[in-house]
Amino acid sequence: MLAGVTEFIEQLISNMGAFAPVLACILILVESMIPVLPLCTFITINFISFGSVIGFIISWVFTCLGCFLSYYLVRKGFRSWYETRIQTASLFDKSMDYVKNLSFSKFTMLLAMPFTPAFAINIAAGLSAMNFIKFFWSILISKIFMVYFWGYVGVGFVESFTSPLVLIKIGIMIVLAYILSLLVKKYVDVK
Repeated sequence: MLAGVTEFIEQLISNMGAFAPVLACILILVESMIPVLPLCTFITINFISFGSVIGFIISWVFTCLGCFLSYYLVRKGFRSWYETRIQTASLFDKSMDYVKNLSFSKFTMLLAMPFTPAFAINIAAGLSAMNFIKFFWSILISKIFMVYFWGYVGVGFVESFTSPLVLIKIGIMIVLAYILSLLVKKYVDVK
């Protein structure tokens, strides 16, 4: 089924000509807010259709924008409802405090992992009292590695685990995300 969807979207993008980048941007943006859509497919299609540089830029920019938009919508639309109705549940409140108090580096590493449900993290960050600057920099850094992963090895994520080289690349990308988050934390004063 996923292969059929991928082929349909590839044909649609190739038939759209100059409007193909607009469709690719919309698909990536919508996927960041609707978790059932296959982000790995859209990123891979962008890499195939536009090349590794333009495909990467389109995918990274619009994945970040989608995350910021979902964070903002949850923060502005549901945070007050959460505070008045659900915050009294101690387990839920403890989990929101845990999300809010995650260190910048840990939060960035969590988001950099390709199989982390970013939509759920965007919601949790929006509901918790997480600082937007922390969320912003974590998204910008982590999505570089996540988009790179899905662009190059995201076609068949099950097959990617059969190669030790792919696992080494994932480990290196996570370590690079951690190092970059430490550098940003030092210079931007993110807590």
